[in-house]
Amino acid sequence: MQFSISELVEATGGRTLGESSVIDGLAIDSRLVHRGQLFVALQGDRDGHDFVASALNAGAGAALVERVEDSFADGPLIVVENVSVAVEQLGRLARSRLGDQVIGVTGSLGKTTTKDLLASVLSQRFVTAASEKSFNNEIGVPITLMGAPDDTEVAVIEMGARGAGHIAYLCSIAAPTIGVVTTVEAVHTEVMGGVDAIARVKGELIEALPATGLAVLNSDVGVVADLAKRTDAKVITFGRTGDIRARDVSLDDDLVPSFVMVSPWGEVSVRLGVRGAHNVMNALAAGAVGLALGVSLDELAHGLQSSANSPWRMDLIRLESEARLLNDCYNASPASTTAALRALGSMDVGATGRRFAVLGVMAELGDRTEVEHRNVAAVANDIGVEVLAVGTDLYGFESVDDVDAALDVIKGWGLRNNDALLVKGSRVAGLEKIAEALQSADK
Repeated sequence: MQFSISELVEATGGRTLGESSVIDGLAIDSRLVHRGQLFVALQGDRDGHDFVASALNAGAGAALVERVEDSFADGPLIVVENVSVAVEQLGRLARSRLGDQVIGVTGSLGKTTTKDLLASVLSQRFVTAASEKSFNNEIGVPITLMGAPDDTEVAVIEMGARGAGHIAYLCSIAAPTIGVVTTVEAVHTEVMGGVDAIARVKGELIEALPATGLAVLNSDVGVVADLAKRTDAKVITFGRTGDIRARDVSLDDDLVPSFVMVSPWGEVSVRLGVRGAHNVMNALAAGAVGLALGVSLDELAHGLQSSANSPWRMDLIRLESEARLLNDCYNASPASTTAALRALGSMDVGATGRRFAVLGVMAELGDRTEVEHRNVAAVANDIGVEVLAVGTDLYGFESVDDVDAALDVIKGWGLRNNDALLVKGSRVAGLEKIAEALQSADK
């Protein structure tokens, strides 16, 4: 969206320095700034003010700052007391320009994939804006809203949380009219509490919906289905017993699911563009919203097939050795790691192939840490997977301290045709370095 500097100043209560200009979206990384964007000098691990000059030189239309330094004093600048607060105010300004169809997506698992599927489905019929990557917090949501084109008809906003009140706060910025809760699992229990507490937090999205809105809920997860009691909005469910269901689910050799989606609007055959049987549920959630908004069955099927995996999520790569690498290292929880192991187990390795998994720690599980890692280990044993743990001994399998040591062990495996290797761990494990090294070795 394009805004005049004066509009942004009025929204933030700031003041301007330098010549006025038109702003088109927000940027928080000076290396990725586009011409005309407002560069936001956030205070984090690094001080964004250190990069204001380079952002302006790269074409930023202005910078949002708390202080003025000689290197960027010529601006143009918007000077405010608190940059983070100002960003949230800008998010509300952008939301005021959007229409009625703003969709919030939350859940313990599948938020980003569901958001991507939903954006692909809705773009078949509407001008659609959606969160980039996993921009789902108090900074990411305003960035998404400010980055929506002026002719946006539908916006899809991913919403994450670190505790009670977080999603309610995001809803105060985005004002969603449709809310999707993918599932509730024992994820981030160290900071979020147990499943009931997590459901209360995710339910803040449903409570924020207007009575004229729509709640899309997972019928297979009791605490999610129960969120219907917390809203006057219309409710559509998805899952085995939901309004939107799947039958005849199958996986091809690349782990891509096909199924028939059954709905009150009719049935349609679907082949997803993303991998993993667990993504069928995410597709049902996306289908529920799309159909409710008037997307045809054919448009729905095309949109679901057109969507692609986000980086480091169920990426399937054929290595030079002809072994297959399943890179799912974006993050890890007990449920997602179990799903990834089952996907590995479904891969055909023939009579001579082997299945390996390189697993990092599953973080933020609190007092469930040990038992959840051992539960995952039991699944790996049942499937017949040889596991190497990196940076943790919680699984009870062979473990090494770091990525370099892990690569030495993998080299010793002598990966060959028909072998399959899963790499998965929480972000803190940094296992993407293993996946990248294995691919680089092929080049």
